[in-house]
Amino acid sequence: MSTQARPAAAPRTFAQRFSATPRGARLARRLARYHLDGWGIAYDTELSDAAEAIVAELAANAVTHGLVPGLDFELGLTLRADTLRIEVADARAEGAPLVARDAPSPERETGRGLTIVAALAVEWGVVGRKAGKTVWAELAVLSQPH
Repeated sequence: MSTQARPAAAPRTFAQRFSATPRGARLARRLARYHLDGWGIAYDTELSDAAEAIVAELAANAVTHGLVPGLDFELGLTLRADTLRIEVADARAEGAPLVARDAPSPERETGRGLTIVAALAVEWGVVGRKAGKTVWAELAVLSQPH
């Protein structure tokens, strides 16, 4: 019997650029669920549903508020033993304020996306990049996928 520690499994990653259109946002959401299922996070589990909602909100924000004509947005997923990190990068550094505020008035039809992200994620934030910004969120993974 060996007493050596087993090395941690390498993180699973996925990254792809999408057109900054509603169709691109929809494809990002679908591909996120597809890859998570392939990594052992089954459809219709709490983690899969939360990840889908976060991807949907961040991709919609990238298309709505981060749009720079002619430039795409990028989705990145990284699955480690205990964390799923979701990143959506767009080309616009400025735009709608990136804070999860109090819920908007019931009459407003928009403005709840980052509140949803904040409620679902263990942690989330925004980092600048050379051209634009990346909004990220992390979810806890309770068990190691197979």
